[in-house]
Amino acid sequence: MNKTCLECGEKIVGREDKKFCSDGCRNSYNNKINKDSTNFMRNVNNKLRKNYRILCILNIEGKSKTTRAKLLSKGFDFEFFTNILNTKTGNTYYFIYDQGYLALENDYFMLVKKDI
Repeated sequence: MNKTCLECGEKIVGREDKKFCSDGCRNSYNNKINKDSTNFMRNVNNKLRKNYRILCILNIEGKSKTTRAKLLSKGFDFEFFTNILNTKTGNTYYFIYDQGYLALENDYFMLVKKDI
């Protein structure tokens, strides 16, 4: 049975279940599949990644406090988050994946990490 590489079409030599002729072809193929399809998607994902990195840097302990000014100075964008958690006590937490924040009084924020 002659199999060909999914990326370049070259003949594959080796294991029976092999799909690519080389690591380069495998990487190229997977990069094409996983590429953000539009600039809008790429920009949103970049902002989410940036927000996530900022929260990780400021919240090393898993629970901490910071100010709006400190978040903004690092480039945090409050319009981009992945989900909202409304608690029974009426608090609203905004999360970027497992890193979240809760608005407190006087422009302070409680940073939390969700246990997964």
